Parts: sequence; C-alpha cells; structure tokens
Amino acid sequence: MSSGESPFSAPKKPRKPKAAKASVALAATKPAKASKPSARARKLAARVANEGAEKAADRAADKSRVPGGPDKRERILRGAIKVFARKGFYATRVSEIAQAAGVADGTIYLYFKNKDDVLVCIFEDRITKLLEVLRREIAESTSFEERMRRIVGLQLGLLEGQRDLAEVITVNLRQSSRLLKQYATPLFVEYLEVLGSVIADGQREGVVRADAHPRILARALFGALDGVALTWALGGAEPGTLSKAALQITSVFLDGIRVHPVPSSVVPRSPTSLEEP
Repeated sequence: MSSGESPFSAPKKPRKPKAAKASVALAATKPAKASKPSARARKLAARVANEGAEKAADRAADKSRVPGGPDKRERILRGAIKVFARKGFYATRVSEIAQAAGVADGTIYLYFKNKDDVLVCIFEDRITKLLEVLRREIAESTSFEERMRRIVGLQLGLLEGQRDLAEVITVNLRQSSRLLKQYATPLFVEYLEVLGSVIADGQREGVVRADAHPRILARALFGALDGVALTWALGGAEPGTLSKAALQITSVFLDGIRVHPVPSSVVPRSPTSLEEP
C-alpha cells in the first residue's frame, strides 16, 4: 500500500488479462488434421474384426446345436474324421475341419495345437474307449473262450458302420511314422498287454497251448484284426461283413491256440522257458 492511500479505501480492481490474439484463437478452433493409421494399427483392427467374425460364427453354430448333443471338441473330432477319410491327412486343411464341424477356424486352436494334434486325439480317444470297454467285457466273462469272442467281436463290431473312423485309424495314422511312434505306440502296447494277459490266463487254466508266448499270440491276433479292418475300410464291403469276419477269425484263432491231445512221446515246452523275439 502506498503512503497516499487510506487503509479504509476500496481496493483496486485487478486488471483483466489481455485478450488472446485473434490469430491464436482462430487457430485453436481449427480441427486437427487426421493422420493415417499405421500398418500395425490396421493389422490390429483386421485381427479384431476377424475374431469378432469367428465369435459370431461360433454363436451361430451353437444355436444350431441339438440340446444334449456332443460338445464342441467332439464335433471337431467327428468333422476331422470325415475330412481325413475323404481327402487324406496331409491334403486336409484346418479350415475344412472347422467347416465340417460347424465352428470357426480359430475355434480349432482352442482345443487342439494343430492338425497333427487332432489326428492324435482321434486315435487316443477312440482306442482309450475301446480299452475301457474291453476291460469291462473281460471282467464280466466267465470263460477264456467267451473273453476271446468278446474281444474280437468288440474290436470289429465297434467299427461296423464307421468306415471313416476305420480308415483314419488304419490308414491315415500310418502316413506319419513320427506320430505313430510318439503317440500311438504306448496305446498299442497297452492294447497288446490286455490281449496277452487274457491269453496268459488261458495258459494258466490249461486251455491254451503252452508252447507260444502270450504276446506273440496277441500280436498275431491284432495283425489279423487290423488287416480285416484295413481292407474293409478301403473296399466296398457289404454291411455286416465285419461281424461275420469276427466269427471266423475267433474260430480259427481259438482252434490254433487251444490245447490238443498230443502223443505221449512229445513233451510240451513250459511257457516260462519261452523268450519273446
């Protein structure tokens, strides 16, 4: 406060700021020039759009599903079986599997790593179910002959009416030795162990000849069944062919391994002395 001012006088009004220059005000009101999106932004937008289309396709497919029907993973496996059987494993594209299953292309990768994984899962799922059924049927059987008839009848009977599945398991899987060795071998070994254990039980019961190793006999039986299934899948066999073949194979196999009367001069070898080649 200056010396000439009274402490009771009214305070001076603060100065108003100077108005901004007209050129600055006009410049502020002009819209900014839009810049073109970068290539990365365009790719991101396209990906989002594709994902949206896939989700829409999935929703449409889900609406068309029959209540209580198979889940999406099973639909993909069934679709793959049809396409693999028609076009072969290597000629099949993932998009064709998706179309056959009624799902979007990207949905396949939510359940499977790639096309190889789809083929492996078809084999693993079906063989695992076969083993479960075989073990249950074996446990319910009361005699060796009944167990063998059920094993042969089930393996061929389950393929009856499923030619596509038979072709995928017997033909397509063999097209990749890497998949066969890495994934199929453990289940093949488990399957042969189931057959071998049944044959070994028959030897202990005295109804199966003791001069052959159980695993050799199991491999021989599997080879016969696999050969029949392969030719049936590739050919034009009539319905019921596998069921008839099952009866004949069982009869021939049982006659070959059944204990027969031997001359007194022949001493049968003990199964403990056999070595598997």
